[in-house]
Amino acid sequence: MAMLEVKDLEVYYGVIQAIKGISFEVNEGEIIALIGANGAGKTTTLHTITGLITPKQGSVIFEGKNITKVPAHKIVQMGIAHVPEGRRVFAQLTVYQNLKMGAYTRKDKAEIEESLKNVYKRFPRLEERKNQMAGTLSGGEQQMLAMGRALMSHPRIIVMDEPSMGLSPILVNEIFDIIQSVSTGGTTVLLVEQNAKKALAIADRAYVLETGKIVQEGRAADLMDDESIKKAYLGE
Repeated sequence: MAMLEVKDLEVYYGVIQAIKGISFEVNEGEIIALIGANGAGKTTTLHTITGLITPKQGSVIFEGKNITKVPAHKIVQMGIAHVPEGRRVFAQLTVYQNLKMGAYTRKDKAEIEESLKNVYKRFPRLEERKNQMAGTLSGGEQQMLAMGRALMSHPRIIVMDEPSMGLSPILVNEIFDIIQSVSTGGTTVLLVEQNAKKALAIADRAYVLETGKIVQEGRAADLMDDESIKKAYLGE
């Protein structure tokens, strides 16, 4: 059984249909990439999975449970963390306070402290800047903070929306290395990413979204070699 199953999902914004009956699955331990142009429906798909949008039709099944109408905060408790597009850190709070916010669904203080240590180990810059206001961090540091904050909920699966957006090439490489290390550490990853080349390079499998429909799917390595994908998304 897949860890996460999206079945026949349909999402509307008023009369406009943003998602047109898509189905896909994520198995435990995988990195799955959702790629596609702006406006393809990638962010809407993630928002529906994490309970920020309720679909008109279809279902989201997580570890065998139907979570389609479960509120977002309960979905975090169940083990799905969301790194939103644009980072969305709490600018007026310190780095440390942002990270503690990520653990708000957890009760065990010792376990929270352990998670904090692990986040600082993975992102040494966050420890250096733990007393700094999050709004004063660079874009790359804010992205690390958004990822660290999500990891503080101790998720089974982490969904990431455009983690490389607006970052310099060096930082993009660093962020993708971190995503791989998160995966190696045992957290399943669902990745929405405009940088298709980078996403396909680290993903196990991928789905291609176009105007609310999945038009291609397969092993990431195969899609990387596909001529139509190269032309449309890889700039080749």
